[in-house]
Amino acid sequence: MSIDRRYVIVSPCRDEAKFIRRTLDSVAAQTVPPALWVVVDDGSTDETGEILDDYARRLPFLRVLHRRDRGRRSVGPGVIEAFYAGLETVDLDQFAYLCKLDMDLDLPPRYFELLMAEMEAEPRLGSTSGKPWFHHPETGVLTPETMGDEMSVGASKFYRVGCFREVGGFARRVMWDGIDCHRARMLGWTVRSIDREELRFLHLRPMGSSDKGILTGRKRLGYGQYAMGTSPLFIVASALYRLPTRPVITGSAAMLWGYFSSAFRREPRYEDPQFRRFLRRFQRLSLVMGKAAAVRKLTEERRPLWEAAHPEAGQRGEASPEVVPSMSRASM
Repeated sequence: MSIDRRYVIVSPCRDEAKFIRRTLDSVAAQTVPPALWVVVDDGSTDETGEILDDYARRLPFLRVLHRRDRGRRSVGPGVIEAFYAGLETVDLDQFAYLCKLDMDLDLPPRYFELLMAEMEAEPRLGSTSGKPWFHHPETGVLTPETMGDEMSVGASKFYRVGCFREVGGFARRVMWDGIDCHRARMLGWTVRSIDREELRFLHLRPMGSSDKGILTGRKRLGYGQYAMGTSPLFIVASALYRLPTRPVITGSAAMLWGYFSSAFRREPRYEDPQFRRFLRRFQRLSLVMGKAAAVRKLTEERRPLWEAAHPEAGQRGEASPEVVPSMSRASM
């Protein structure tokens, strides 16, 4: 395999015996398989570890790292801690791409092949993913998860290694999967998730429900938005936009409670003031002109910054503008 298409996957997981075989099988069936896949069993108490060891005997690219049981599932920073435990065993210089992949997904067979094709066509594209769908628990209907086109999905973040290094990797804190995308755009990279049928993957468990249920997940989202630096006006607009989304009304209320209770307690926020200014400008532009237009504006503004940092690509004219599908005023 050419090094230009060598990619490594790092997957933190805990107690995923119910879903993990489908993820393992879907990666094994990829048209372009990974050069290396490191799965970090983060102290599972179910059969996850045994299942992984069984697959590792059959898949030559799969390596399993078992960690001690910490006594509970830890989302957010705990996931990234486990991710880095796996990444520390990898020599990133040997790979062109890096994917952080959850173990409750079912990927289409050309998933990684097509993501790499997107990267090859647009050298400025630093991080991308497909779109997550799930079976609605009440109707059984296949339903898209709420995810803005300007973000790569945290469950399946596919990164150009150079971009991952420039943004400083993932912040070891809540909202790591938003901070990285905004930092990438701040540095002039483009970021997007792609809604094409061949890139839609199945999320076997609705987003935000892995720890004590969806309402707790929405409250955690509100806290995460506060910690990242989101403005009060934007979080209110976001909550209004999400009112019809399951759980109807209560999900938005939980998100607002998470945000404003964190503000009342004066919880610490992401410490980079330049980042927070960039984030709030993006949010103001999104409210005024719509998110797609805000992304296009900032993408063009930041182009010289990226070209100065990557002169060879800039001189060849290879950095095409970010193509963002039409979206509503805010996929908030």
